[in-house]
This record gives sequence, structure tokens and C-alpha cells, in this order.
Amino acid sequence: MADRVVVVGGGMAAVRLAEELVGADVRLTILADEQHAPYNRILLSAVLEGTHAADALTLRSPAWFEAHGIDLRLGARVLEIDREAREVVLVDGERIGYDRLVLATGSIPTLPPIRGLVRRDGTLHPKVHPFRSLEDCRRLESSLAEVQAQRDSEPGSEPPRAVVVGGGLLGLQVARALSVRGVLTEVVEGAEHLLASQVGPAAGAVLARDLRRLGTDVYTGARAIRMTDDGVRLDNGAVLPTDLIVLTAGGRPSTALARRAELMVGRGIVVDSTLTSVSDDRIHAIGDCAEHRRRTTGFVPPAWEQAEVLARLLRGEPASYVGLRNVARLRATGLDVAVLGDPQAAEGEVVEVTNPIAGSHRRLVVHGGRIVAAALVGDLSRVGLITQLYDRGTILGPDEPGQLLLPEAADAPTTLPDEAEVCACAGVTAGEIRACESMSQCVDRTRATTGCGGCADVVRRLLDAGRAGSRPPVPVG
Repeated sequence: MADRVVVVGGGMAAVRLAEELVGADVRLTILADEQHAPYNRILLSAVLEGTHAADALTLRSPAWFEAHGIDLRLGARVLEIDREAREVVLVDGERIGYDRLVLATGSIPTLPPIRGLVRRDGTLHPKVHPFRSLEDCRRLESSLAEVQAQRDSEPGSEPPRAVVVGGGLLGLQVARALSVRGVLTEVVEGAEHLLASQVGPAAGAVLARDLRRLGTDVYTGARAIRMTDDGVRLDNGAVLPTDLIVLTAGGRPSTALARRAELMVGRGIVVDSTLTSVSDDRIHAIGDCAEHRRRTTGFVPPAWEQAEVLARLLRGEPASYVGLRNVARLRATGLDVAVLGDPQAAEGEVVEVTNPIAGSHRRLVVHGGRIVAAALVGDLSRVGLITQLYDRGTILGPDEPGQLLLPEAADAPTTLPDEAEVCACAGVTAGEIRACESMSQCVDRTRATTGCGGCADVVRRLLDAGRAGSRPPVPVG
């Protein structure tokens, strides 16, 4: 009899696992606690910005799951795991048995220590909006519409104001989306520069300059400490008037369920190279909630890689997770960022070029002739090639790292080779995209564009060139 595989969580890692298990001899159940069909959280800021409809974020429809014999349960919240009985218990008391349990519970937001954020009755102040889910996005949009309507009724009033707490990838995405909507937006970041977890001060300064040029004010090295009637007070004494406060700082792996089941938990659920809990060989963890070699990720590419590895294992095929692929892209209007590995902590020789006037910063960390990390801000013309070299561990010549950091000449474009990676999230090459006849077929076959969305323009150009029967030059970005 086929194994019963139960997945707790309906996010991007869970959907990828389901896709990889289509046709496998398993009985798959997915327990998603949200009422929506699984969707792409990375593109929530695009919904806020107005460039994507909420429906466009759906990864797979309920009909798709049904057609493939997968039991997708929306609004199904798991209360506990009964390891002895090999059952999960839902909040309504229903018990679901499993042979293999996969925890794909993602991450949850943490509230920053800002006085007045939470009211005495335990609810958030009405101006405060976390930004992690589709419901969060809709609530923020609704509040923004109310504020805008009020402003419209007051001739001569200034546009709505918003303070975004957190200068990480999500914070910058939300800040740009609000600015595009005409909101006077300010970003508050406690670290000394933006994207402090991914890039260094030089790159952070370029990003801050770009944000200010695009109309978003930035306060770094400052923390929001209190909500007042006048706005948000910072620890440097400044008060920022605001109508909306968006929380994007602070998030941690969702491990409460695993802790109650007495699984080993560090920052995340501790797993080995087979993505199996070190406490129970019938339980696995993938995505943001998993901790492998003392590291959690929080990005789409490693979560999808984990899902693919675990699917092979559940099929009975040999596989192991090494955890080397860590690529992050920032999707925000007017901001271009790509981070490979850990460019701040990686050991090796650093090759770096910064042009704050042009708004670009490029950093490679090279060890043993191989690229072990990279950060690119403002100019992603070489990101496809650099990612390919990084993934393959290609040994470079002594002059190549420096050449890679030079922008491509505008008058000397090159044809993108079939083996060049276009979609960093899904690991899709130009050749795989050229083999598709339409965007919908490309999405279905390869999952390109369904991660951060940063490859969408290149994918469209490749498909257009294919339909035209030509192979024109396409930028590698």
C-alpha cells in the first residue's frame, strides 16, 4: 500500500514538493491553514504596488490538486503531532494518520519592541500592519484606501504617510510599492545600513541613495521605540508623522508544533542531510522552518531545492541535501539586488566595484578560484552568468573576477547561451525556456517567474524570440 505522506503547511515549499511527487506511489495530503489556494508570498508587494492581481499569485489551483489525486485542505490548522500514534491532530479534533510527516510551516512575524504597538486588549493598534500574508496585504490596502479617501475629502491635504519598520528585502519591497502608490514613505532600520544581513555598508549606501532618489526617506542606525499621537518616535528623538505603520522586521521559523512534539529545535527544526528530523525518522522539515547544519534560509531557491531532494527520497531514490544553493533577488520598482551565498561572512578574496553616483555596487568573494558569494546592486547585467559560475563551482582565471564586475557594453550585446541560468529561484536555463511555446507552458513546465519574479522580462523576451523564429541577443540579467 502506498505511503501516507502528510504535509503541514501550504506555502511555496509544500507546493514544490507536491509537484515533484506527482505520479509517485504516495497518498499525499496537504494541510494549509490559510483559506486561499497556495500562492507566491514573494510577490505580495507586487499586489500592493498594483502590478499583479492577487489571483495571479496562485501557484496551483485546488482543481490542480484534485486532478492529481492530492488531498488539499484549506483552513486546516494542526494543533499537535501524536508521534506515537503517527497522527496529526487538527484544532477541530480530527486525526489524520501518516507514514511520513513533512513540516513546511514556514516562518512567523515577530513584533518589534515598540511601546503602544499592542493595545491593552491585546490587539494591534489600527495603524499597525504586519506584512506576511495575502490577508495582511488586503488589510493594508483597505486601510490605505480609507486614508486616501479621507485625504481626498480634504482639499489641499498632503498624501498619506507610512513608516516601514525594517530595511531588509521585504521592507524595501513594501516601501517601494507604497511609494509607487503615492504614499510618502519612510524606512526605519536599526542596523547601520540597509540589507545588513545580505550586503555591506557600500551596497547599503547605494540602496539608500536609490530609495531617496525614488522618493523614499531612509533612517538607518535608528529604532522605532514608541507610538504616539503624533506618529512614531525613534530612539534618536525624531518623531515621524504617519497614517500607517508596516512591520517587515523580525521573523523566525515556525517551530511551535515541532517543540510541542518534542522534536529537536534550534532556531529551526533540526534536520540531517536527508531533511529528516534528528529526533524522529518519520518526520521531515523543509523551507523556512528547517535548520540544516545550524543554518536556516528564508529564501525560495533553497526551499525548492529541499523539496526536490525530499521528493526523490520519498520516491525511494538516493538523494541528499548539501545546502549550498542560496540565491536571493529583490523585486521592487527601481531597485535591483541579487545576493548569492553569504558575501559578508564567506572566506576568500574580495573583488569589489562601487559607483554610488551611478547607483551600482558589485562584490565577488573568490576562494580557490571559485565564486563562493556575490552581491550585486543596481546593475544585474551579469547576474545570470555569475550565478551559473557560482552554482557550477567553475574555476576562474586571475583576470575573470574583475571582468565579471564590469558592465556589459551597451553596443555589444551577446546571445544568451542555452546553458545560462535565467531563473535563479527554480534553476531554469535559457534552453529550457526556449523549448516552451508560451508563458503558461513555461510556468507549468519549469516554474520560471514563480519565485521572486525577477526573471520575467528575460523569459518573455526569450519566448517572443522563439515565436519569431529568431535568436536575438538577450541581456543576461
